Amino acid sequence: MGSLHTRNALTVKKIEATKTGVLRDGAGLYLVTKGNGRYWTFKYTIAGLRREMGLGPLHSVGLAAARDLADEARRLVRSGVDPLAAKREAEETTPKAVTFGAYADGFVDDAVKAGRWRGAKTEARWRNLLENHAKPIRPKAIAAIRTSDVVAVLRPLWGEKQETAEKLREAIERVLDSAKVEGHRTGDNPAAWKGNLEHVLHKPNELVSRNHHAAMPHAEVPAFMKKLAAVRGVSARALELTVLTGTRSGEARGAVWPEVDLAAKVWVIPAPRMKGGKEHRVPLSQEVVALLKKMKDQAVNDLVFPGVRDKRPLSDASLAKALAAAGGDAFTVHGFRSSFRDWATEVAHAPREIAEAALAHAVGDAVERSYARSDALERRRALMQQWAKYCLLFPRS
Repeated sequence: MGSLHTRNALTVKKIEATKTGVLRDGAGLYLVTKGNGRYWTFKYTIAGLRREMGLGPLHSVGLAAARDLADEARRLVRSGVDPLAAKREAEETTPKAVTFGAYADGFVDDAVKAGRWRGAKTEARWRNLLENHAKPIRPKAIAAIRTSDVVAVLRPLWGEKQETAEKLREAIERVLDSAKVEGHRTGDNPAAWKGNLEHVLHKPNELVSRNHHAAMPHAEVPAFMKKLAAVRGVSARALELTVLTGTRSGEARGAVWPEVDLAAKVWVIPAPRMKGGKEHRVPLSQEVVALLKKMKDQAVNDLVFPGVRDKRPLSDASLAKALAAAGGDAFTVHGFRSSFRDWATEVAHAPREIAEAALAHAVGDAVERSYARSDALERRRALMQQWAKYCLLFPRS
């Protein structure tokens, strides 16, 4: 086998052909078999002590690489440095790879500190998504997250809890985008929808899911509104306002009288209460003004639709109950925004920018947005008046 100082005794062919448990390359470098694997090890003596250091498995460290590692270890020994101690020290001082979970938690913490979100509910939703639903990928290095990892956490929710699945995908995408900007990963975002996950998962609008803002066909809205008129209670009236104005549930439930100008027939929702963070002026139809006047006559505080608890708005569930009471339990409150949007296109033939502005959606280029800001309010007023007439097509009993 040669002396301890013999160098380069092995060849690639010899390694492949020999099944001996221990092969010596020389000068302290060995290839040993452990279980089903073969591993490189370097034996040396320093300060009178015999030491042994692993250099890695054969399947990832080839013969040439093993010799390079052994040469570096010998150089350290000649310098009076224990290579095993140096290796351990390097491992302790080298920063560990940032995991998805650690980075995601920091992302949320930073958003809270910066006041990026409007309330505690948004923070709680993000933490739930990234701590619970994304749990399988939290221990994984954020640089190593691949499309297959994202799909693995989305599939159990996709089509079953569609809204949660989509929000989870968006949250993961934003976290990974941020990580790329900070240099923790490179390449395309594996959570991106367009050109990526859209080829693996069904398109959201192709899914039938009760959790995905199921929208009532606009042709059924008039009959539904007649049934809703017969439902007693503040929640039913708040739902009427939501449908007739095309607003979101939270915007209607949180409405306060200082926001409403009945004389000018305008409801101004301040920026902090809007999803897009911009003030939204809602033109009020004659029917909505009549509804609000009735609510004004029985006002007990600043809330247009006061809840059961003193000075607390209605809950989101209360509008869902009113929806079910009027026979609309197969649909969602939010879905009426889609009902309006479909009606605006198919029945009213409204210009795209006007219909989108009615829903407080920013659309188009700078020219379109400038145009919408200049005169959309009165054009939207005409559209919402037409919508109210359509919704209340059947006279109330």
